[in-house]
Amino acid sequence: MNDRILGVFALFLAAFITWGGWDIEAPFSYEPVGPRAFPMLLAVIIALCGLWLVFKGGARHMETNPPGANGRIFMMVVYAAIYAVLFQWLGFVLSTALMTVFVGRLFGGGWGKCALGGAVMGVLFFLLFDKVLDVVLPAGVLGGLL
Repeated sequence: MNDRILGVFALFLAAFITWGGWDIEAPFSYEPVGPRAFPMLLAVIIALCGLWLVFKGGARHMETNPPGANGRIFMMVVYAAIYAVLFQWLGFVLSTALMTVFVGRLFGGGWGKCALGGAVMGVLFFLLFDKVLDVVLPAGVLGGLL
């Protein structure tokens, strides 16, 4: 039954994304498909997954999460919310580095390895998106250095 409930929720989410993204238009045409294509494609993928969950059924027995898993899931949601709040103010590099450190710690990583991985991910993804793919990302408090 859980799969079907998730599938119905996914269908509602897809409808909401479609409703919100339908009126998106750029003031000028800078690409063939326009900015509406991404939310529409995302809505189609979510709707197809939701339909699959609804019709595939949920008759098999579901195992419960192992001890501590629900707490980690909850903390991932909290970390994602904090990441969204701090993203503009701290900037992409620092907020991504912090998110990586805390998620790594959540899954049992050591402080040193998580800090190194966070720093590398923050900087490399910033360079990839900002310099290579030309996606504007917030620099935040590191504005003068980037």
